[in-house]
Amino acid sequence: MDILKHLKSDKGFIAALDQSGGSSKKTLINYGYKEEEITDDIVMFDYIHEMRRRIITDKSFNDEYILGAILFKNTMKKDINGINTVKYLREKNIPSFLKIDIGLDNLCDGVQLLKDIPNLDNILDEALQYGIVGTKMRSVIKEYNEYGIKKLVDQQFDLAKKIISKGLIPIIEPEVDINSINKKNIESFLKKELMRNLDKMSKDQFLILKLTLPDLDGFYDNLLSYRNVLRIVALSGGYSKDKACDLLKNNKKMVASFSRALLEGLSIKQTDEEFSEKLANNIKKIFDASINKI
Repeated sequence: MDILKHLKSDKGFIAALDQSGGSSKKTLINYGYKEEEITDDIVMFDYIHEMRRRIITDKSFNDEYILGAILFKNTMKKDINGINTVKYLREKNIPSFLKIDIGLDNLCDGVQLLKDIPNLDNILDEALQYGIVGTKMRSVIKEYNEYGIKKLVDQQFDLAKKIISKGLIPIIEPEVDINSINKKNIESFLKKELMRNLDKMSKDQFLILKLTLPDLDGFYDNLLSYRNVLRIVALSGGYSKDKACDLLKNNKKMVASFSRALLEGLSIKQTDEEFSEKLANNIKKIFDASINKI
């Protein structure tokens, strides 16, 4: 597979299956587990992997709809039906990205920066050994603070350059909190900072931007004019599946990279047939919003 061509030109969306220690319990409760059943981290990660296995092995989770999948480190190392997860996905023509961030720093200057990632080189080398094609790291903007936003974007791009030097494709995710009272102003300054950093990159340094659905329709579309930007993907950011898909349809150059919206309505209590039908409906709705614009 020509990974650059695939990510830039092929139809589909990126499935975010990278819930970590901080979000897995809530995901499992929404999926139908009782809190008292999640007795420790080992049990939690076993449950979450079984949920992901059920999704990944489903016939609707295929390369007609799915451009790539973002995985948690634990998932990268586990098997599906006796085959390593990354290899299993590759056999379905779905490349894998690895979530490399280990959480957020405390709120400062209106933002939550990425925590320092110890042993980054080792993590990236290990990802390459498993067949991972890229990475993802999420930081969050809560308030309109130009100093904080600049610092956050610079941190993302500094990391991206290290990742690119290893031969991987970074997904940069400077999430804007959808509940921020200054969301529109944040997005305006964030875009300027993204452009400032993109202007400093060489043409062979490729990345993907993962951005919150903007207040102004099509606001980020022109960032695709940068040769470095393979895709602009949208995070659902707490919106329901229907709301996120409605907003996505109004952004002609963005495709989805949804997590919560992808899992919406799935339950451990569903039969395989019920589960498959619900997942297929979610995937087709998200694909439609990504490809068939208003």
